[in-house]
Amino acid sequence: MRVAIVCKPNKPELAEVLPELIGWLRERGYEPVLDLEGGPYCPGVLADELGNLPEFRPELVIVLGGDGTLLATARAFVATGIPLLSVNLGHLGFLTEVKLSDLYSTLESWCSGCHQVDERAMLHAELWREGEYVCCFRALNEIVVAKGDIARMGDFSVELEGKRVARFRADGVIVSTPTGSTAYTLAANGPILTPDVDALVVTPVCPHLLTLRPIVVRGDAKLTVRVEGVPNLASLTVDGQTAVALHCGDEVRCRRSSHTVKLVRLGDTGFFAALRNKLSWGEQ
Repeated sequence: MRVAIVCKPNKPELAEVLPELIGWLRERGYEPVLDLEGGPYCPGVLADELGNLPEFRPELVIVLGGDGTLLATARAFVATGIPLLSVNLGHLGFLTEVKLSDLYSTLESWCSGCHQVDERAMLHAELWREGEYVCCFRALNEIVVAKGDIARMGDFSVELEGKRVARFRADGVIVSTPTGSTAYTLAANGPILTPDVDALVVTPVCPHLLTLRPIVVRGDAKLTVRVEGVPNLASLTVDGQTAVALHCGDEVRCRRSSHTVKLVRLGDTGFFAALRNKLSWGEQ
């Protein structure tokens, strides 16, 4: 039985955490496999690129890092259905809610089958250029279509089920999942959705219209964001980590993915508790 371990880059504490964790797993009959970030801390332990780890078919993926590490891991394992146990070694840690001090109690809970699984929807996006399919992406948080580096707005349009919603000037457009509603979408004054809401959020970024506001659509809706005009090349960004250059006329077609991400939780810690503790939401 294998357990995969994915690590945040350049975290000195891994030198102490990883050998102890590997010993704990082996004592219980699990053979670990590391990503290349964790490999140097444990010579002799099997290590491979993150994109190749699903081929080892682990029963669990332990993510040692922050939300960014979890987002990358979720995309790598999206088609597998393998649960992810995320341990916060980052800063905010809104998604990686397990503290390092709770790592082994959470693992004990998982081994005994007393854990909970929090299932999160993902977003599927396809890039189309001149009527032809180019490539596709999956995101746990959001897809962003935005202008380039020049401080001038671009022209974008949004369609829902083939019908125009709006055409406007802005810095960009965010299409997010409920999970992503507390990320970039929140910073752009979008609404907060609880993770179990079956919906998508479309949020303009700095629109040049006072009347233009974020909208919430059905979870099975099909959305198209089109680049109508930009002062220089626009870009498509996936979870703030993967970027692709866009041309004028390009379309980004978004819908809910058929795959979900499964997050291991020790207990029902509460979405609103995370909002209060991490983002100071509702505090007086």
